[in-house]
This record gives sequence, C-alpha cells and structure tokens, in this order.
Amino acid sequence: MNALTQHAQVAGAAYQTRTASLAMYDFDGLHAANDALWAAIAQRLEERSVVGAPQALIRGGTLEAVWTDPQLLLAQTCGYPLIGPLKPHHVRLVATPRYRAAGCDGPFHRSAIVVRADSPAAGLADLRGARCVINDRESNSGMNLLRVEVAPLARRGGFFGAVAVTGSHQASAEQIAEDQADVAAIDCVTWAHLQRLYPALTKQLRVLMWTVRSPGLPLITGRNTNAATLEALRSALEAVARDPALRDVRGELLLEGFNTLPVSQYHAVAYLEQIAIAQGYPVLG
Repeated sequence: MNALTQHAQVAGAAYQTRTASLAMYDFDGLHAANDALWAAIAQRLEERSVVGAPQALIRGGTLEAVWTDPQLLLAQTCGYPLIGPLKPHHVRLVATPRYRAAGCDGPFHRSAIVVRADSPAAGLADLRGARCVINDRESNSGMNLLRVEVAPLARRGGFFGAVAVTGSHQASAEQIAEDQADVAAIDCVTWAHLQRLYPALTKQLRVLMWTVRSPGLPLITGRNTNAATLEALRSALEAVARDPALRDVRGELLLEGFNTLPVSQYHAVAYLEQIAIAQGYPVLG
C-alpha cells in the first residue's frame, strides 16, 4: 500500500464518523419531513464533493453529545449553549433558519409565555408565587428569555414559588395542562408545531404574553469542519430552501429559509442574561 492510498483510507475512515441531527424540532409527526430535508441536504453536499455526509439523522442520546462531537457535520442547537458551554468545543456557526410562525421575525424569534386557558392571570405580575416549569436550565427560549421578563418583578432574587425542569417544551406544556405547573416559556416555533400536532393539548393553554426577541436556534458544525465544507453546507441549505420539490417538506417544518448571521448576533443572548443579573435576578426562581 503506497502512502497516498493509505492517507485516502485514513481520511475516508475519519469521514465515516460524521454525524447529523435535526433534533430541536423533531417531533414524532415531523420525523418524515426532517428525514426528507436531511436527504436533500446530503444529496447536495455530495454534489459539492463533501465526503462522508451521513445517510441518516441521529436520534436518541443526549444533545450535548451530538453538539460536542468533533466530527459533527450539522446539527441545531440553542443560542444559550452556543455562547456558553459550547464555546470551548469550537463549534462553527453555519446558518440560522427562518420559520413561519407567530413570534418569528426573520432569523429572530420570541417565546410564548403560556398558562392554562382558565388561569386568572392577566399579566406576568399576577404569577408571583406560581409554579414555573422550564425545559432546561441552559435554554434561551425556556429560561433566559423568561428570566429577563421576570427580573423587573423579582424581589430579593425570587419571584416564582417553585421552578422545575421538565426536559422539553412539550413536557412543560403537558404539565401546565395537567395542573402540575402554572407557567412556562415555549419558543414560538415549538408552540406553532404543538398547536398543529397536538391541538387538544394547546387548546388547554393560552399565551399570556410574548418575550423580547433574540436570534433563533442556530445550525452548527463541529470543529473539524474545514472552510470549504462550511461553505458547501451553506450552499446546500440555500439550495434546499429554493427547491420547489421540497415545498411541502418546508411547509411541514414551517421553514422559510436560512440566514447567515455572524456569531456576534448571539451575544444578544448573553446581553439579556446580564440585564437580569444587573437587576439582582441571576437565577430563575
């Protein structure tokens, strides 16, 4: 075996470990649409000479393991980890999707602060002492955007009677509907999907108010992705956003297209955190 052949085999072995995930909005009813979207992206990556694009999306396991995999080719994350826990892993920002949902504004989004439909609350101030649920302590949409709205109302660093972590926006909505909790912040794209996929659930809830906006959930790639592959990813995303054959797929996913935002736009997430801290409310509680 000559050196060139050996090098090609080693490179090929490395590329075989590339991974992809679209887990952030991968509800059971959207698996087929996400699979079709990824198949279209993978095809266009192959056309652009990107080697090793996986044939199937990863499902299962932890999001953190996907996001921090050096061989990650494409995944969607949250803005809060992007400017915090993921920074040491040197992930690279690929693009920010634009969605067609109430609360979205181009590549920016808001969270819906939801309560039960029969809740007497007329505003956030009426929820002092209430039971709050969040999807994750490191969620921008579920925690950070809610925290900055509550901060002016907090007293001695507290506002809610209790705060519990559910593990997902859907689980938060279910706990409110079942009267196990009173309030949650749910990102607007998730809220739109829940309304369409689980109308019996969302009819038990109502939007009390919308939060301030921040950049939407970004698409990232791993630290081993070179500049040429990064550009191929962006080109492939633009192609699938324009392809008329994928109109129904994009419609199912509420997807309108992609923007290439600089990472500096996501500093807004940290800025909102600092606003809450400056008002004596560093921890949602």
